[in-house]
Amino acid sequence: MAPIVSQEPIAGFEAPVHRALTEPILLAGAPRAVAILNGTVSAAIGLGLRLWIAGLVLWALGHMGAVWAARRDPLFVEVVRRHVRYPTDLGS
Repeated sequence: MAPIVSQEPIAGFEAPVHRALTEPILLAGAPRAVAILNGTVSAAIGLGLRLWIAGLVLWALGHMGAVWAARRDPLFVEVVRRHVRYPTDLGS
């Protein structure tokens, strides 16, 4: 017996979802948490240690890397977090 598949929506079982609820929150193209962490560390190096150029270079490279990764996968932070949580050998 073949499964019953209907192409028509069932009345009452659909709801509009706003686009802002499904897209990741980005800050200048990078995930918000990564951009804030990168900016904080760069500011600590630039202002706290008075290494202005090193802080700017670290911020620029870190932000460009985060934007590059977010273009490939906007949820890369969650993927990396999940990847680090599981052991490399699931048999042990």
